[in-house]
Amino acid sequence: MEPILIISLSILLLFTVLGTGNVSANNSIPDRDQFSQEFQWKLSNIYTSDDEWQRDFNTMQDKLFKIEQYQGKLGQSASVLMQCLKLQDEISMLSEKLSAYAQLQHDVNIANSHYQDMVGKTGTLGTQANAAMAFIDPEIIKIPDKKLTVFCQEQPDLKDYSFYFTQLSYQKQHVLPVAEEKLLSNADDALQTPATVFDMLTNADISFPDITNEQGQKVQLSEERYRGYIASSDQNVRKQAFQALYSTYNHYRNTLAATLTGNVKANIFLAKAHKYDSSLQAALASDNVPVKVYDNLIETVNDNLEPLHRYIALKKKILGLSSIHMYDLYTPLVSDRQLSYNYEQGIQLVQSALMPLGSEYGAILKQGFSSGWIDVYENKGKQTGAYSLGVYGVHPYVLLNYHDSYDDVSTIAHEMGHALHSYYSESSQPYTTSQYSTFCAETASTTNEVLLMDYMLNTTVDKTTRLYLINQQLEAIRSTIYRQAMFAEFEKMIFDKAEKGDTLTADTLDALWHNLNVKYYGPVLTVDKESDGEWARIPHFYTPFYVYQYVTGYSAATFLAEKLHTEGKPAQARYLAFLKSGGSEYPLILLKRAGIDMSSPAPIVFTIQKFSRLLDELEGAGPESEKFP
Repeated sequence: MEPILIISLSILLLFTVLGTGNVSANNSIPDRDQFSQEFQWKLSNIYTSDDEWQRDFNTMQDKLFKIEQYQGKLGQSASVLMQCLKLQDEISMLSEKLSAYAQLQHDVNIANSHYQDMVGKTGTLGTQANAAMAFIDPEIIKIPDKKLTVFCQEQPDLKDYSFYFTQLSYQKQHVLPVAEEKLLSNADDALQTPATVFDMLTNADISFPDITNEQGQKVQLSEERYRGYIASSDQNVRKQAFQALYSTYNHYRNTLAATLTGNVKANIFLAKAHKYDSSLQAALASDNVPVKVYDNLIETVNDNLEPLHRYIALKKKILGLSSIHMYDLYTPLVSDRQLSYNYEQGIQLVQSALMPLGSEYGAILKQGFSSGWIDVYENKGKQTGAYSLGVYGVHPYVLLNYHDSYDDVSTIAHEMGHALHSYYSESSQPYTTSQYSTFCAETASTTNEVLLMDYMLNTTVDKTTRLYLINQQLEAIRSTIYRQAMFAEFEKMIFDKAEKGDTLTADTLDALWHNLNVKYYGPVLTVDKESDGEWARIPHFYTPFYVYQYVTGYSAATFLAEKLHTEGKPAQARYLAFLKSGGSEYPLILLKRAGIDMSSPAPIVFTIQKFSRLLDELEGAGPESEKFP
């Protein structure tokens, strides 16, 4: 029901990549009207006014009434089934437009109560729509296969729904009778309560103490500012920030353990209600990903921890530390390289880096930069971070907060990877198969990031800049492959415990997290007590078994980027076909057609081998080199 909203890994505060560590508490944030329209997205391409939005909103109730009239009738004839499915698509597309417009308007000024209200209305409408259409899947499942085949022969347009029917057949044993499915749909808001409480507590109610910055000034800490302070070249500053952040979360550890436990129990309840063997199986079912793929991912990373241990030891040596702590992990090894690119330069870099994807891709990319797809700069009240949002029948939208850093350029590449994935999918697929899975989404975006880094490394002649970029990529792999695999392993552990009836206390969660840190980072790193409670601030744990897709996405992207470099046009053709396929098949099948087997450990091993090669080059520069601090 919702538009495709993909939040960039590269800008989420919990997945920090290396920065300069310079944080200003005093820089004023400009008002929105200080920026030219060319740097703002064109929401008039969705609705020309709020009044037009309201008219469509009002029509939704009529559509929901109409679709409920089909209940109990879908097995009567091919034409009735076709009419109902078309109306379902109309409702979903309209809901997507309504939600997208309200959300995008809200996100450029989150304090605007008018758009807060519109976002709330679309959320309620989405719940109503899901409940109204809850009868459709169970009724189609009851239609005998032979009869459904005859329906498809009688109504050729039903071929657009062939994969949808395949998915329903696969899920047949897990779809409940109509009344039960409707009851669960109506309970969705209540089951989201733990996530809502976590969000309100961590984003609205928790405040952090002051710390002393590099200039000796007292500044208040925040999650956003923490990203800079934890990368400071001053160890005392990053230690202060680390201790202040985690000691604050520690005050709420029992409440946060309760919210996480509540979310785990809600998902266990839903998995059991739908007759799955486990919550993990339920989470992977929609993509038809076997549980062994998840387990193999964790096992493969665990079998390849030595390069990470070697990196931690090298970081300790280069930084000249007598002991290396959790708060030293994000400290740049090459801190004197200030790569700065204005927005136009950033666009040019991305366009050059993505040339391996071909001229057609490049032309669409250029169109996106010049046609109101992107909201570029930070303004007062604007949503932080970055994301891409697809709107079927319009075009994708991208939110940025551009500040001229290399990370910002990389974010452009990442988000435009999502955007062009949406563009290709929505231009090539009917609505019913246009919405690709997150499993595939992270591949498309991260391929762009990898291509950009490859381009930078291949064109950079300054040796210090090259080492800086190598350090950036090592951190990207550390924080995506290793760190997200650790997150995935933690999730599996807590669900396994809860499904066995064990209680998830704060002490239990702390102990699990501590032991994982010790295992992943090795004997050189001092795992500080404060970091044992890091689990308490991870929002992704409220979307269970989600983060493993960052590992699969990054490893698939690294493998595919290599193929684009070495094979040229054949790899390019396979890749664009993958983007155009949208959600027309299960993700493992789509990626296999693109030339990569994600059920194999090979892509993860390949990425870790690349990590090792980059680490070799960094080690070869020597800690005594003038290139290091």
